[in-house]
Amino acid sequence: MRPLLLLAVATAAMLSMTPVHAAETGYAPVNGLQLYYEIHGPAKATTTPLVLLHGGGDTIETSFGALLPVLARTRRVIALEQQGYGHTADVPDRPFTFEQSADDTAALLAHLGIARADLLGFSNGGTIALQVAIRHPQCVRKLVLVSTLTFRHGADPALWEWMKNARLENMPVELQDAYRKVAPQPENLRLMHDKAAQRMRDFRDIPSDALRAITAPALVIVGDTDVIRPEHALELARLLPHAQLAVLPATDHMAIMHRTELLEPMLTRFLNADLSRGTGVPPVGK
Repeated sequence: MRPLLLLAVATAAMLSMTPVHAAETGYAPVNGLQLYYEIHGPAKATTTPLVLLHGGGDTIETSFGALLPVLARTRRVIALEQQGYGHTADVPDRPFTFEQSADDTAALLAHLGIARADLLGFSNGGTIALQVAIRHPQCVRKLVLVSTLTFRHGADPALWEWMKNARLENMPVELQDAYRKVAPQPENLRLMHDKAAQRMRDFRDIPSDALRAITAPALVIVGDTDVIRPEHALELARLLPHAQLAVLPATDHMAIMHRTELLEPMLTRFLNADLSRGTGVPPVGK
């Protein structure tokens, strides 16, 4: 298992991904940023918009290049790149924090006139999604949390050993290239890496009471050989009041977002479940 994958996901499948083409792109002036976003899918979709929150070290394409086009066939999908990632320029003296990223995400929704959305977060993006649900609960209808860390003990211990001395030179070349391809200041790659690594070194557990207070239905997804331990995903699913758990077989952290044949039907079923019927979390097999 490669522990750096929580910070940056690299897989050979990325090299053959179909490029993501958005119906609309833009920059939202939020919290001192020009936050880059893309909108995909049918303009007249009747389902709740789905917001995609990328992983650490990633761009929209490296996190969601395989899954996004599949989801956008039937629903409106909004993807964004957080402070200092991808197309979004950094604020040099502002650190990366999960809380700030959550506030930026909520501000983007307000900018777009979206009162309530479903959130799908991968890796660091899942932790951001949880912070949105805690800090801006009115914005969230449902949560999909993929390979999401909430407690330090939930990650393979090797991750924390690796993070102590994380260096840009060890960042997967594919992710370095993806950043340079779209960043407004490509020379800031090292700054992005170092701030992302520091955010992980500073990771603090989310209080259990804050997780128990989240009322949005949630789908917690993890790979059976993920750097995020399946036991941790189960712990999270039991803390959230209205949650389901899915463990994908033969899947690690770098492969999970490419398991579209498993994810697409699971996500469609979960997101389309009627909230008027109890929690909106459909029983297994229904």
